[in-house]
Amino acid sequence: MRLAALAALVPLAMLIGIAVGGAALAPGTLVHALLHPSAGDDAATILWQLRVPRVAIAAVVGAALALAGTLLQALLRNPIVDPYLTGVASGAGASIAIAATIGITPVLIPPMGFVSGLATAVLVAVLARRGPRLDPERLVLAGVSLSALLSAIVTLALERLARGTASEAIIAWLAGSLAGRSWGDLAAAAPELVLGTLIGAATIPALNVLRLGEGRAATLGVHVVRLQWALLVASTLLTAAAVALAGLLGFVGLIVPHLARRVVGPDLRVLVPAAVLVGAALVVLADALARTIAAPAEIPLGVLLAFVGVPTFLVLYLRGIARAYA
Repeated sequence: MRLAALAALVPLAMLIGIAVGGAALAPGTLVHALLHPSAGDDAATILWQLRVPRVAIAAVVGAALALAGTLLQALLRNPIVDPYLTGVASGAGASIAIAATIGITPVLIPPMGFVSGLATAVLVAVLARRGPRLDPERLVLAGVSLSALLSAIVTLALERLARGTASEAIIAWLAGSLAGRSWGDLAAAAPELVLGTLIGAATIPALNVLRLGEGRAATLGVHVVRLQWALLVASTLLTAAAVALAGLLGFVGLIVPHLARRVVGPDLRVLVPAAVLVGAALVVLADALARTIAAPAEIPLGVLLAFVGVPTFLVLYLRGIARAYA
């Protein structure tokens, strides 16, 4: 019942996201444009070329980050882990900064960010190895260390660039935004999103057993090493695709698992779909607010999520959410 209620949030949030924006559309005009996508008038153009793809991408990004965060928190049994721990965001940011500095065409920047994010995650995984398995402590240390180094590259690029298109491209990525995204962007990221989701879904039964501890899980037939690597691959693919689509959106993968856990409990068979639904609805609503609160200007989506996410996380954490992994 609770999962069904959460499922109803997503279409409601998407309807709100489609209905609001810088250009006001009367309810009748909105309904007509929704029912007649090929009408060719201004309302249909605004709806189907701008708002609908943006809302769909917001839902996908929110779901991907929430899923990646839930999987990593369960794997590491750490409630303050988020998807950017693997260094995906920092690697993507460094490549975007370098690309903007040397003048690479903007159309190549998202795929560059995706590839460099994956490469950084691979390097973090290599550094985190202890024999054939991943060491959780090494993973955290490697992720934090490399993220700090790559963030310094971004800062250096901003320091050396004059205020203009190049530096603004880096700032836009750091702030997080869905402006200008289209169906083509979603199609480009779809293979990674689908593959990451399928791998993550396939690991849920074994990951549920891992909650009992690595030793107990191994005695129950779970191949812990294989599970660790599968989860790292899944979370990396999901996060890299989300970063390529929306830039740096903090706190989604950190907070959403906590919110979903409070509603449906820790069983990953229910928690994972609940987190996906909450993440999708949250980013869609946040993007709708970012587009309207200061219209016709937009507030960067990542900035808005940080203003909401920091106090929310502090409240949840201080109320003892961390005890779920004690």
